[in-house]
Amino acid sequence: MREPRPGSVTFGLLAEFDRPDRLVEAANRARKAGFRAMEAYSPYPVHELTEALGFEENIVPWLTVAGGAAGAAVGYGLQLYTNYAYPIEIGGRPLFAWQSFVLITFELTVLFAVLAAIFGMLLLNRLPRLHHPLFDIESFHLASSDKFFLVIFSNDGRYHPKRTRAFLTSLKPVRVEAVEHTEQPE
Repeated sequence: MREPRPGSVTFGLLAEFDRPDRLVEAANRARKAGFRAMEAYSPYPVHELTEALGFEENIVPWLTVAGGAAGAAVGYGLQLYTNYAYPIEIGGRPLFAWQSFVLITFELTVLFAVLAAIFGMLLLNRLPRLHHPLFDIESFHLASSDKFFLVIFSNDGRYHPKRTRAFLTSLKPVRVEAVEHTEQPE
């Protein structure tokens, strides 16, 4: 166990596992123990992990729908405005011919929906994040090859340094390590 650095604050406790089923079991047990502020890291998708962590966010689909609706309104409204503000009579076509508005309206619906989904996902995931306290853990790079990690964050209501460490140790991980981050000067 490392000594805390001067000026650092505990970010959480990280448990390393060697198999995905052990990680899922650990996440399930942590959830049953009342921990809510936790995250798991795996080199590949583990479908049971989503349910074990209690991940139920569905904000991005709603952002996509809202972006699509905004795009449709902007596309249709812009064409409607330009037809009435700058009327051009072409071959007896009526000023308001909705059939000719469909293509641009559809294109802007798709564009705004995609942009809302991408930027919403980036903001909700707090990306781009150039540095994360977990990157300071020496073995964390193995999360992209063959190890599985569960971190319980220190902002969890049930977090207590000694009791949480004892709980994680009871899950029989390869190791449990404290994750720290330095406080930013105000």
